[in-house]
Amino acid sequence: MKILIMGLGALGTVYSCLLKENGHKVLGLVRESLVSVVQEQGVKVTGIWGDHHAKLDNVVAGAGILRDTDIDMIIITVKSFDTEQVIRQIKHLVSPSTYVVLLQNGYGNYEAAVKHVPPAQLILGRVIFGAETLAPGASKVTVIADDVIIGAPNNQIDFKILAHLAGVFAEAGIPTKASAEIMKNLWGKIIYNSALNPLGAIFKVNYGKLAEVKESRLLLEKIIREIFELLAVSEQETFWPDADAYLKDFFEKLIPTTAAHHASMLQDIQNGKRTEIDALNGAIVRLGREYGVKVPVNEMVTLMIKAKEKFNYTDQSLKK
Repeated sequence: MKILIMGLGALGTVYSCLLKENGHKVLGLVRESLVSVVQEQGVKVTGIWGDHHAKLDNVVAGAGILRDTDIDMIIITVKSFDTEQVIRQIKHLVSPSTYVVLLQNGYGNYEAAVKHVPPAQLILGRVIFGAETLAPGASKVTVIADDVIIGAPNNQIDFKILAHLAGVFAEAGIPTKASAEIMKNLWGKIIYNSALNPLGAIFKVNYGKLAEVKESRLLLEKIIREIFELLAVSEQETFWPDADAYLKDFFEKLIPTTAAHHASMLQDIQNGKRTEIDALNGAIVRLGREYGVKVPVNEMVTLMIKAKEKFNYTDQSLKK
């Protein structure tokens, strides 16, 4: 297949390297400052999936350069707040036979992409393995809690096609399955991230510590119960019948497998970067207003993260 990866951060580097190593033609669309580095050094992956290195077929900074290129699949790995901007950049590359795969955190990526790409060509992915950026074009896979799940909302894409694409990823060494219930899978991750990411960033501790301390554990529970109240009113189903069932799995199964993990949101703040809070708790706040559901704890942590972003930006500026 001919595959374009949008963004060679931690996740994009893993996909580009392993897919290229497995024989696919892989192109990378990156910032101008990264083009020469990735072209010369290639992409590297280390960690729990072993050591891998590959030279991509092309690395460019502008989608216009690829205008006459036939692309089978475009994988979007940029931050959620950049989704619509990126989709606008590459929509001219989406032929009737091109599939666009969104592998991002949070709620709203599909809603942004479907404005420009037909729903019968849009695939959502739930990624639940962790990767860290070591250097430009170099990533380390640190943890995996479950297979990647891909699917199409409202089953707009034939399941055989989804299963085939899942097989493409799995054969490259990225455990992946297709699902006819992708929104249930995605909401499971949104709930998990909305509880752990902001509190991990605010308190600067790993997920296990958040569950150990009584006060932070209670905050986790309140965030989750508010989300389940919203889901009930909006009639969005999950794999759990209610908040109690989810909380049991959350504390007994989900957190123990990633107890030592630190929130990516904390890393973003420490590096002076914008977080994805608007696609997590911020999205819960917006949906709460839409459906008339009060979510005060989610609103509070959203405001706290936005404040930390601005305080950290000021700190970074003072250091320069």
